[in-house]
Amino acid sequence: MKVIVAGAGRLGTQIAEVLGAARNQVTLVDQDDDRVAALQGRVPADLRIGDACEPAVLEDAGAHAADLVVAATGEDEDNLVVSLLAKRQFKVPRVIARVNDEENAWLFTHHWGVDTAVPAAAPLVSLIEEATSASDTVALLRLSKAGVNVIETTIGAHSQAAGHALAEVAVPPGLVIATVVRAGEPLAPTPELELREGDEILVVSHSATEGEVHAIFQ
Repeated sequence: MKVIVAGAGRLGTQIAEVLGAARNQVTLVDQDDDRVAALQGRVPADLRIGDACEPAVLEDAGAHAADLVVAATGEDEDNLVVSLLAKRQFKVPRVIARVNDEENAWLFTHHWGVDTAVPAAAPLVSLIEEATSASDTVALLRLSKAGVNVIETTIGAHSQAAGHALAEVAVPPGLVIATVVRAGEPLAPTPELELREGDEILVVSHSATEGEVHAIFQ
């Protein structure tokens, strides 16, 4: 997934770190030269200096090919401009914008190109969940002490696993299916459980990548 994050403040940097660590292609844009310089080598993202409110800067960051734009600056007017440009001019499929002032929340709608508005007070995980829902296979977190990854994937309409029992799905050693979530309800991953379109699968593995998990269930 190609992601552009506008705003290299604390929130924007954290988003870039999480999505970049999950092997997404992330470009982080900020107009503060010193801030960008301080992040060099510290964030798994392509760092760009510039005002994301300017079409040329977004274009240079790859907005034409972006799957997701996150407007995470500390100014609501900037986030709205970035969102509008991303959606209207660059046809970005998914745009998420941070709302800094609750009084401005009513503006953050599809009329301004915003698919999802996230209040500034919302926990980071909420924004990350919104961001990663643009992809059907996502590395949710890494349990550093245990040395394992928790990865989520969704059974699509054309998935080879749809209509098959879990016992019929070949998984490599070291990969464990933790649960199947169907219509918001977690189900025990019994061998006879038949997978359906829309099921969300959570797997735990010390070595499997998102691509490998995607290949198993898609």
